[in-house]
Amino acid sequence: MKIAIIILNYNSSADCRKCIGYLKQQQGIEQEIVVVDNCSRADDRKVVEALCKEQGCTFIANNENKGYNAGNNVGLRYAAEKGYEFALIANPDMEFPQTDYLATLIAQMQTDDDIVVCGSDIIGADGIHQSPMGKDGNWRGSFGWIKDLFGKRKKSDAYDFIDNYKESHYCHKVSGCCFMIRMPFLKDIDYFDEKVFLYCEEAILSRQVEMNSKKIYYLATAQAVHRHVKNEKGDPVKRFKTWGKSRCYFIDHYSKDHWLGKQIAKLSMKLYVATFIFYSKLKK
Repeated sequence: MKIAIIILNYNSSADCRKCIGYLKQQQGIEQEIVVVDNCSRADDRKVVEALCKEQGCTFIANNENKGYNAGNNVGLRYAAEKGYEFALIANPDMEFPQTDYLATLIAQMQTDDDIVVCGSDIIGADGIHQSPMGKDGNWRGSFGWIKDLFGKRKKSDAYDFIDNYKESHYCHKVSGCCFMIRMPFLKDIDYFDEKVFLYCEEAILSRQVEMNSKKIYYLATAQAVHRHVKNEKGDPVKRFKTWGKSRCYFIDHYSKDHWLGKQIAKLSMKLYVATFIFYSKLKK
């Protein structure tokens, strides 16, 4: 079987080289690596284009950065035109030490046609587990951030929003940095929702899967490394504002809350963002 692998590059040529290097070592499955450049700097785009030519990858350049989902959709539509049944979404900063990683995910998806999304154990450079994610709550729990903000966080090997990562199981969400998706399902939902620029993609996809009576599976026997460094990703206040905007969009369009519940949840998010900005200014 041959699958498509979509890597969305945005000024991350060094990460792309490492990621492609790991993917080239995968065994038991054929792949076409598709690198979509999401309107990077000219120098970085040229490096990635040359890398793709060198490694035999497909290179697609976007003339405008319309966000994470929109950028990935460009590569996914290409994969659909080529007739692929499965595609892996992988951030450029992903590493795959397990050489049967792709084959393991595909094998699991082939056991159940209703599995349309499959993710693996993901660990960060700090060893913290990042997948699978728990179910999104409703408006009643929307002010839980107050406790998290002022409470002392316990040391753990997983984030507090992470579900059981030790056992394989059907789950609510997997990390958006790396997962396998079934292409016929993706076409049925008309690809990823492009109304969010960044963040909350996992929550939206989770609801789309649920609304279509399909399943998401978490595979504990496969593991990848997310070499993500937070302090290298730009202004944290700007990123948090973007997250808050995306979260409000999710609440409006995908939550199961009634109208009043949605208003309460959105108010909570706006207060959360405002509090974050306030504390960020105090630190300066």
